[in-house]
Amino acid sequence: MPVPRPPHRQPSPRRLPRVDEFSAGGLVVDRRAEPLRAAVIARHDRNGGLVWSLPKGHVEAGETVEQAAIREVAEETGITGRILGELGTIDFWFVAPDRRVHKTVHHFLLEAVDGELSDEDVEVVEVAWMTLDELATRLAYPDERALLVKAREQLAQSA
Repeated sequence: MPVPRPPHRQPSPRRLPRVDEFSAGGLVVDRRAEPLRAAVIARHDRNGGLVWSLPKGHVEAGETVEQAAIREVAEETGITGRILGELGTIDFWFVAPDRRVHKTVHHFLLEAVDGELSDEDVEVVEVAWMTLDELATRLAYPDERALLVKAREQLAQSA
């Protein structure tokens, strides 16, 4: 009598390694402007559309998240800021061709102290000053719009 064969099984997909990445950035505001305004950046999405967001980037070796936030804001907007407070973190997952990435982005509220708007950073398509009301409708990501609410609360308390 023939021995029954087990059902054919597909080989399990290769499990991608997990990588943790950390970034920092934030909302840099010009408190001298009336109404208050903030510097934001735009990049192209996968479909070529313009996506407005807060400036941010990778924390480099030896840097604190605060130092990275100040550096990234300056690199991406041309505006040097000083930190007024923490806004919070946003974390999310995405899959790159060779890894699964868990990304944590630390956001801060910064006050503009020097500089002029500049879109010289190769990752940035456009940079602009926008009022906080404009930002509420223009920021592409819901998590960043939630940070804007926290920023308004912090700014109201420090006024």
